[in-house]
Amino acid sequence: MTSSPWWRGAVVYQIYPRSFMDTDGDGVGDLPGIVERLDYVASLGVDAIWIAPFFRSPMHDFGYDIADYRDVDPLFGTLQDFEDLLRKAHRLGLRVMIDQVLSHTSAEHAWFVESRQSRDNPKADWYVWADARPDGTPPNNWLSIFGGVAWKWEPRRGQYYLHNFLSSQPDLNFHNLAVREATLDNVRFWLDKGVDGLRLDAINFCFHDRRLRDNPPKPPELRTGRGFSPDNPYAFQYHHHNNTQPENIGFLEQLRTLMDRYGDAAALGEISSEDSLATTAEYTSGRRLHMGYSFELLTDDFSAAYIRGTVERLEAAMTEGWPCWAISNHDVQRAVTRWGGPRASDDFARQMVALVCSLRGSVCLYQGEELGLPEAEVPFEALRDPYGITFWPTFKGRDGCRTPMPWNGDDGTGFSDGRPWLPIPGAHRARSVARQDADPDSVLAAVRRFLRWRKAHPALVEGDIRFLDAPEPVLAFTRRHGGESLLVAFNLSADAVAWRLPDGIAARPVDDHGLLGGRLDGGVLQLPGSGVFYGLTD
Repeated sequence: MTSSPWWRGAVVYQIYPRSFMDTDGDGVGDLPGIVERLDYVASLGVDAIWIAPFFRSPMHDFGYDIADYRDVDPLFGTLQDFEDLLRKAHRLGLRVMIDQVLSHTSAEHAWFVESRQSRDNPKADWYVWADARPDGTPPNNWLSIFGGVAWKWEPRRGQYYLHNFLSSQPDLNFHNLAVREATLDNVRFWLDKGVDGLRLDAINFCFHDRRLRDNPPKPPELRTGRGFSPDNPYAFQYHHHNNTQPENIGFLEQLRTLMDRYGDAAALGEISSEDSLATTAEYTSGRRLHMGYSFELLTDDFSAAYIRGTVERLEAAMTEGWPCWAISNHDVQRAVTRWGGPRASDDFARQMVALVCSLRGSVCLYQGEELGLPEAEVPFEALRDPYGITFWPTFKGRDGCRTPMPWNGDDGTGFSDGRPWLPIPGAHRARSVARQDADPDSVLAAVRRFLRWRKAHPALVEGDIRFLDAPEPVLAFTRRHGGESLLVAFNLSADAVAWRLPDGIAARPVDDHGLLGGRLDGGVLQLPGSGVFYGLTD
């Protein structure tokens, strides 16, 4: 019998290296810090780690603006440090996934430095260049997600270049075969090092419309999206032409062909398009990405109907691929605050981890989620995120979810001997790893117990999913795999609820998951606030 690939149903722990552990006292986390704390990560019971960018970069977007894809930025350490990390992770049984930012580079990358010099140099066509309109304005109406026009004038060439993000992040021209080949060579460098997978940032942004057609306007009532707010001008148009082009499919198939040469290495794509669920299904069908995830559960809506509808829409579209779910990451407000509010309970924090780990698919847990960390309040004068600085005060940026890990309750929280690059709130020190390690009733203890328990239930790791009709705030579904069938239910409110099971469904409670459990009484499920229920069914 063939075993499933390691990534199918895996729990992947996301590490934001700037904020994980600092070993040299400069206030910024580094690769040796990750090595030092890998035993802790392994103790959680996760299957893999995903490390956000640590490559050479001017850090205008904190590593997502890459100046050298094949080197470690000195801020984070050396290539040897990464090799040490990889070796220790594998010794602990952890797979290692790394970020790859393929659609754009830093303006300091050697390719762009050459490309911008003239219209006839060897790299002249490696980025998206266009002439001005007759009146000197940009070639079309495309906008940057980080604010303002998506074009910047380059006087050396007398042309504009495209940047879907910061102006210091010029977009590569993937219509150029040489660009695609060079990009795949960079990917091959890390696969040769022995990484187990890639998390592909903004993977649907690689190609642009060759004709540079204007994006159509979006009416005010439809100005919603994932990763940006309705008052961001980016929300004012449909992004039909600046990303998610049909040519991207062929590139994904090239990428998959390369990755298939490396055994079970897996590709996880981050996808944000006009219909992210449909694009995720398309990008994971056939021999393309192994997994895809979107921002669809990184929203403010936390209703049972929204979660059910989101998962069901993806299930209906994804006939071949494999999903991956996340409710927190380095780009959005932490879920405990976003969904639970300022006074969210520990039971709510535990429930959130159980919920995302009970959906069909793989899971990305963000560092600190296992501690129940709330969003940090970062004052304007301490902000570092250019996105937040631009849109303050209606959008405060991403710094509130990026503050350093609280390893202990000291002022520096054991993160650094120096001044941390972002302030660490007292509420986080109170939830430190050291404090929770010593408390058998902590969120951390519950997460460890639940992740171990989940691995013992194939239905939760690989099973199918079928939702059951239940009134708000109850989210209920079944998971089935092989001979195991589980009924799963969550009370998404702080108040107790009762729900009568549908006719024909009976369940025997399973109580060793370590969460606040409900009970069955004559076919009626009694769920306490933030309570859960797992039961074996026939």
